[in-house]
Amino acid sequence: MVTVKMLKPYYVKTEEKYIRIILAYQYFSIIMNKNIYQFIPVKSTEVRINRKTKKIENTEDVFAFQKEKEVLTISMSQLVSVPGFLEMLHRIAESYYLPEDTEVVSDQQRALDQLVSELEDENVKRLIDKAIDNEDKETFLELTNTLKHK
Repeated sequence: MVTVKMLKPYYVKTEEKYIRIILAYQYFSIIMNKNIYQFIPVKSTEVRINRKTKKIENTEDVFAFQKEKEVLTISMSQLVSVPGFLEMLHRIAESYYLPEDTEVVSDQQRALDQLVSELEDENVKRLIDKAIDNEDKETFLELTNTLKHK
């Protein structure tokens, strides 16, 4: 049976869609048959997690571990079944996940911003009409310049 002895990221890199947990020697080790194997960066070196779905994307990657001259290779799909591995990964990645309703909020925010902009334009037009009615040339020129620069 395989267990994770230690899992610490060498560093974490975030992108728009992914969290990349970069692994390095001495930061990741497993125990198998009472022997400790250290991660070696000869095959895959990262865990790529989707920031929105929180799922591991590189399930086909293979990781190498070494104890003296013996080298084991374990696929990501095997590692995810190791007790505690997923919990450790999610603990590392949790602060980088996107909120689940980010798209909805941004769509709502865009619609709200557009509505506010339209209302501001309408208000400026009403103020221009008022300046014309009051024959206030200075205010009229100021307000029309405001509309031109939008």
